[in-house]
Formats: sequence, structure tokens, C-alpha cells
Amino acid sequence: MSRDIKKNALQDKVFVALLVAVSVAFAWILLPFYSAVLWAVILATVFVPVQRWFRQRLPRSRNLAAFLTLLFIVGIVLIPLAFTMASIVSEATTLYGNIQSGDINFGQILQRFLNALPSWASDFLAHFGVTDVEDVQKRVIALLAEGSQFFATQAVLVGQGTANALLSVSIMLYLLFFLLRDGGVLARGIIRAVPLAGEYKNALFEKFAVVVRAMVKGTILVAIVQGFLGGLIFWVLGIHAPVLWGVVMAFLALLPAVGASIVWFPVAIYLLATGAIAKGLVLIAFGAGVIGLVDNLMRPYLVGKDTALPDYIVLISTLGGIAVLGLNGLVVGPLIAAMFIAVWDIAARNNGADDDGAETAQAAKDPSRSA
Repeated sequence: MSRDIKKNALQDKVFVALLVAVSVAFAWILLPFYSAVLWAVILATVFVPVQRWFRQRLPRSRNLAAFLTLLFIVGIVLIPLAFTMASIVSEATTLYGNIQSGDINFGQILQRFLNALPSWASDFLAHFGVTDVEDVQKRVIALLAEGSQFFATQAVLVGQGTANALLSVSIMLYLLFFLLRDGGVLARGIIRAVPLAGEYKNALFEKFAVVVRAMVKGTILVAIVQGFLGGLIFWVLGIHAPVLWGVVMAFLALLPAVGASIVWFPVAIYLLATGAIAKGLVLIAFGAGVIGLVDNLMRPYLVGKDTALPDYIVLISTLGGIAVLGLNGLVVGPLIAAMFIAVWDIAARNNGADDDGAETAQAAKDPSRSA
């Protein structure tokens, strides 16, 4: 009997080792295209309601419902993203060329700004060396020299990576189709295979779906709207490279305690200081009254009470995710943080239940302790 138990225990250990080994090997194979797999899973999770809507109207055609959902995603996500990226490249190239040619002179811009300041403000800035226009100009030129080398290097890398980018997008779309079509079956299969109690599995997978949707709807979508509004007001006011600055504002809006105001507010101050009073006031009013309120108005409506990660956790996990994984870390960082909190919350509740059970058992044995 004991021999059979030892044999079964050995077989279990060998099977677990084999399971881990093949899982790691499979992940290693997918590693070159982990971004494509990641965003396919994210998009499939976010657009499940759209897929269900098509599925209800096409109950006999899962393939057509998945294909229409895929076209919907391409139309509202990928095509606008492609046009935005093209506009960013165009505006960044034009802005960089104007700086190189001297059409945009940061020394003159800084001098105009300093001349418009009161004496106490100029004295304050002098302590930090900001009033030394020639020194600032030299620093700008040095940064431009470094920037030219950086852009040249990136241009080569982009040219070399075009084929890989197209391949990644193709893989993402191909995988996304099957996740939309068979995602429910795959999810149920994964849930059954995970060696955890049912309540743990349900809690973890529900948390995963909730956090992904909350991050996309309540963070990325809100940031996109803020960036769009910021770029729109920059375009209306005639500020250079509105699309580029809009994207910068959208990126900064992803970070709690930072936000788009770190871009539009200094520009508004510059406009006021250089005599463009009307433009400066309009930018401040629009930034505070429209851009600043988007987060407070949209996020509760889009997310509700789905997730409640503290802002400091979101900030740290987002920055850490970006540092480790690049742009993918925008979602992966907070997702890992949310799963970390969920796992420890389950562990804490389980431990609390065990403690309550132990106290109940002890009280039953010794009624005087409960008195």
C-alpha cells in the first residue's frame, strides 16, 4: 500500500515538473511575439460585449460574428491609431527641422518670456541659472545634437523593424479572431485546468477581466479623450504640433498625480507672459474646465466600482511596468499590481476564516473562554 502511495506521489511530481517544463518552453517560443499575444488577449477581453452583441444577432454564425467584431476593432482602434502615429511622425519631423534651421529659437522664446516677468520672478529664476539665455541656448543645441543622433538611430531601427511590426500586427489580428470566436470555451478550459479551489479561480479570473477592462476603459480611454481635447485646443489656438502635444498629454494623463496639465499649464503661462492674454486665458479655462473634468466625469461612468486600486499603486506599477516592458507596461504593470492585491486579499480572507474557525473550535471546547 505504501509502495503504491510513493509511486503515485512520484508520478505526480514528475507530471508537475513536465507541466512546468512544457509551459515554460511554450512561453519561450511565444516570447518574440508576446506583445501581439498580450494585446490580442486585452482587445478580446475588452470587446467581449461587442462580440456578444453580434453573436445574439447572428446565432448560427460564430465566424461571421467574430469577423464583424474584428472589423469593428480595426475601424475604431487600429486605423485611428495608424493615422495618429503618421501625424506624430510628420509633426515631430517638421518641429525638429524648424528647430534645426533656427525657425524656432528657444533663446528668443525664453528671452521674451523673461522680459515679460516681474523683477521678483526674474530674480527667483536667476538663482537657478534660467536667466542666462546664452547658456540655455548652448544646452538646447547640445540636446539637439544628441537628438539628431537619436532620431537617426531610431529611423534605422524603424526601417529594419517594419517587417516585424507587420508580422506582429498580423499575428495579433489572427489570434484576436479566434479569441473572439472561441474565447469563452478557452477561458472555461483554463479555469478548469488551474489547480485551485473554485472560489479562488473565479475570484482571480474575474479580477483579471475587471482590471483589464477598467484599465482600458477608465484609464487609457480617458487619457485618449484628454489628449484629444488638449491637441484640439492647441490646434484652435495655433500652437505648433498639436497632434504631437496631444499624444504627450494623453501619455501623461495615464499617470496619476501628473496629468495633462503638466503640458498645457506652462504653455498657458507662456502665452500670458508674452502678451497673448486671450489665448492664455482660453487655454487655462479649457484646460481646467474641460480637460481637467474629463477624468472626474468619465472614469466613474466607464468603470464604476469595478476596481479600486489606490492612485499610488497605479502610479508605481505603471512606471515600473513601462521601465521593464515599455509601452506594454501601461497595462501589464497595473494588472500585475491588481492580481498581487487580489491574491493577498484571498490569502488574508482565507487566513481570517481559519482563525475564526480555530477560535470557534476552542470556544466549543472551553466555554469559559467565550464568556
